[in-house]
Amino acid sequence: MQKYFANGKELRTACRHGDWSGPTPGQANGYVQANLVMIPRQLAFEFMLFCQRNPKPCPLIEVTEAGDPCPANVAADADLRSDLPAYRIYQQGVLVAEPTNLKAYWREDLVSFLIGCSFTFENALIQAQLPVRHLEQGSNVPMYKTNIPCRPAGPFRGPMVVSMRPMTPAQALSATVICSRFPLSHGIPIHLGDPQVIGINDLSRPDYGDPVEIRPNEIPVFWACGVTPQAIVVDSRPEFVITHKPGHMFITDLHDQI
Repeated sequence: MQKYFANGKELRTACRHGDWSGPTPGQANGYVQANLVMIPRQLAFEFMLFCQRNPKPCPLIEVTEAGDPCPANVAADADLRSDLPAYRIYQQGVLVAEPTNLKAYWREDLVSFLIGCSFTFENALIQAQLPVRHLEQGSNVPMYKTNIPCRPAGPFRGPMVVSMRPMTPAQALSATVICSRFPLSHGIPIHLGDPQVIGINDLSRPDYGDPVEIRPNEIPVFWACGVTPQAIVVDSRPEFVITHKPGHMFITDLHDQI
């Protein structure tokens, strides 16, 4: 049986001690989850500009000083080098490793960015009795690269990534109203219905995460996704970047509804 962590501190502690390396959908309900991107200081301003120009996929929650692994404004006792379940290491845009801690990869010139995550609003969807299919199936959310270009900044350019949750049209309307309260977790959906309109040809083959069942009378509902920077890194090929493994988020001490 999968363990459930009641809050961010519990899950971060388990990650730090090597006791948890699984995905975080459905964990620590009521707390804000975040994507992680660590960028060398020489590129940090341009990446921050990229986030500012693309607030739907990259809503900023926290930015640390170079060399500081503690996001003090959102989790005062956290260490971003160890407190996520799994990471990704990119060199020149190529994925070279997926460690569970950053002992062998940390650099003192790294600036850490925490970006909002759609897992944060899923608790509100569940409370409204709306379906969250990947939680029902015990899997990771499906995520897809699209044909929607992000606004470039410096070397950073490439496509938006989206997450998908199937719903009936009426449920999608209710979800849109709920998600409007979560602008730092991607807010309202960016597209409903035909996936080919946004460049997705096969919903059964997500670029990240796991496929989910789409039932009769349901349509795919797409939200901007904080995995977008990983697609950008592959296209832009910066010298060195660290991210979270998709679906394996940092969980803050912030409450999802204030």
